[in-house]
Amino acid sequence: MGQAPSATLEDVDADQTVVFIMTSGPSTPARCATPFYLGAVLASMDARVHVFFTMEGVRLMQSGVAESLRAMEGGRLIIDFIRDAKRAGVVLHVCEPAMPGYDMNPDTDLIPEVDHVARASDLADLILGCDKLITF
Repeated sequence: MGQAPSATLEDVDADQTVVFIMTSGPSTPARCATPFYLGAVLASMDARVHVFFTMEGVRLMQSGVAESLRAMEGGRLIIDFIRDAKRAGVVLHVCEPAMPGYDMNPDTDLIPEVDHVARASDLADLILGCDKLITF
């Protein structure tokens, strides 16, 4: 039995909603650029893109962290990938219940690029309403 043909760009519906759940953080820097890069690409293709940071991922939204973190030696700073994603229209959500575990205060410790401080129910709504779900 042969393989089914793969999707082409013409087969992809614009205006889909894509949600990234970002649990990776500073302890795994090699995993921290791609979600923003791919999110920016998807947003430029008219997808609605949300990134929800939870677990160690919330640290990427902490002031000073992404400004000094690179996915690979000599590569761009993670904050640059974040800013590219924001310019493309990606929406960033930070899990409020995860923040105390990293001694983070939502009122004082977040980078300005954060759109929403969110709860688990917000993530549940995003998951139930999205077309594609990707985890990092």
